[in-house]
Amino acid sequence: MSTKLPMNSALLALVGLSLFHSVSSQFSPGFPYDSQKVRGVNLGGWLLLEPWITPSIFDNTGNPNIVDEWTFGQYYDSATATNVLQNHWNTWITQNDFANIAAAGLNHVRLPIGYWAFEVGPGEPYIQGQLPYLQNAVQWASQYGLKLIIDLHGAPGSQNGYDNSGYRMSYPTWQSNQTNIARTDAIIKQIASMFASQVDVVPIIAPLNEPAGYYGSSVLTPLRQYYYDSYGNIRYPYGTSTQSNTIVLLHDAFQPLSYWNGFETTPNFQGVAMDTHIYQVFSNADVQISWQSHIDTACGTQSTLSNFDLWLMVGEWSPAVTDCATYLNGRGYGARYDGSYPGSTYVGSCTGLTGSASTFSSSYMTFLRQFWEAQVISYEKSNGWLMWTWKTESADEWSYLAGLQNGWIPWSPTDLQYPTICG
Repeated sequence: MSTKLPMNSALLALVGLSLFHSVSSQFSPGFPYDSQKVRGVNLGGWLLLEPWITPSIFDNTGNPNIVDEWTFGQYYDSATATNVLQNHWNTWITQNDFANIAAAGLNHVRLPIGYWAFEVGPGEPYIQGQLPYLQNAVQWASQYGLKLIIDLHGAPGSQNGYDNSGYRMSYPTWQSNQTNIARTDAIIKQIASMFASQVDVVPIIAPLNEPAGYYGSSVLTPLRQYYYDSYGNIRYPYGTSTQSNTIVLLHDAFQPLSYWNGFETTPNFQGVAMDTHIYQVFSNADVQISWQSHIDTACGTQSTLSNFDLWLMVGEWSPAVTDCATYLNGRGYGARYDGSYPGSTYVGSCTGLTGSASTFSSSYMTFLRQFWEAQVISYEKSNGWLMWTWKTESADEWSYLAGLQNGWIPWSPTDLQYPTICG
């Protein structure tokens, strides 16, 4: 964190700066985002359960109605559920993972967490106890020189209805209830104040993951206001006019980046970045195209990513090209790729495309390397990237760790075998 220079007129005259510029230049982020690329990974499924990342936790309940963390707390024996969660928090991500992430040449980790780690309302079945592990993560990030993005991945009422928001539902309700939004604001204030003095380790707070902007103005209008409020809550965490050095990372809400042109830009706003997520597996069209077309699609993102008016990062992406991973589309749902998902048609068998890398062919692993590199090259046209996700139980095509162990991800992210893959 930079020290603040005395704002006397002699200094200003000497340096030749306007008063405004010297005030703005005091914004000093915890990482040089203008000159270095973000290269990172998500710690998915740790402090917020996702059925496809740890299917065994859900299968072991013996209850098919347990499909997310809400129903895990609602339908499972309370003492058992608490024990399972605490064991999971203690073992899924440890100090050793942070050591390996740093050894792999990465500089950022993004940590998804649900609102219920901070506050549980009446009648909400969530089990608490995540915060000591969040503090561990901050300590381990500091120890290994990693920057930690704290990402509010689940909000009251669910901002998208996905199981990874904590509560799977057909239509999200976060935006339809001012109490939900006010609770979320209070939690962001709490996170911002917890870490305002540790910007060298926690340089970024993401106030809401993947809000369902595709529902239109019913979501986007309250969301835009929430993003303004989040700016105040994160950049001014002290209850005074003193600014923090924490960056506000806004998800694009599945809108084209052009939708956000001019939103929270300088000079009126500082320390704002945009997060976009790029996957090629969640539609029938995506899973039907050839491997080469997947590479071409990744390369085709470059012009959009290189022309945006805020710091921009691809905060989630993956080398996966099918939705074959067990429960990826939700517990109880199949895959588009093999036609077992409602409304899909068979493209091919999932055998050898998901599960253990020991079942992957050499040609498939070569492709995973090519696709990984095409995405890294392309996403570095923005300010950088964070792959989803570090670890999975049984979907190695999604796992950064499995990629390192099996050779489709290099131990240094700049060690490219196919540097001209995008031409």
